[in-house]
Amino acid sequence: MFLSQADVAAIDGAIARVESRSGVQIVAAVVGKADSYAELPWIAFAVGASAAALGVVIADWLRPDWLSAHAALVHALTIIGVGAASALATVFVPAYARVFLRAALRDLEVRHCAESLFLRHELFKTRERNGILILVCRFERKVEILADLGFHGRMGEAEWDRVIAAMAPLLRQARFAAAFEAGLKLLDQVLSAKGFAGVPGAANELPDSPIEERGP
Repeated sequence: MFLSQADVAAIDGAIARVESRSGVQIVAAVVGKADSYAELPWIAFAVGASAAALGVVIADWLRPDWLSAHAALVHALTIIGVGAASALATVFVPAYARVFLRAALRDLEVRHCAESLFLRHELFKTRERNGILILVCRFERKVEILADLGFHGRMGEAEWDRVIAAMAPLLRQARFAAAFEAGLKLLDQVLSAKGFAGVPGAANELPDSPIEERGP
């Protein structure tokens, strides 16, 4: 869907290596969009229409001789047309849509998406409660890491943030497999420094293949 076969193989291998050395269980996920954000086209319409209205006012002020019997109709069509074009752009141009997405809302929806994935795929069903979900949301260009109860007291927000920071530059370039590999490499180092160690012959309790979903 989002990852090629080569990408999936690379992520599978990276996860397997980290799991064997640390003893934790890791699942990678790529979601197209954490939420539908139905309000974004309306916000874009309002901004576009407001900008067009301002442009019309400035144009009339600069060229008052343009006034005619049809001026009101032309102005109305201009304002509505620009607003509609702005709204439509949010549907087909993700980068433009992200301009109208508030960071607080983005972070909240990505977190909710991670929690939903964690529960729906039952990533909590590990004996040591040591499951980790690394979620990449394509539209939001954001990484979210959700760890199970077994990490409480051993891994803090600073450690997870380091992993996210290692992935972020590659994610902005839409290099998803490379982002996962960079994050997993740093995660391996962090887990080792925190004393996590694998047990030879331990069962692999969660699938290594990435989860891929389009989202709402």
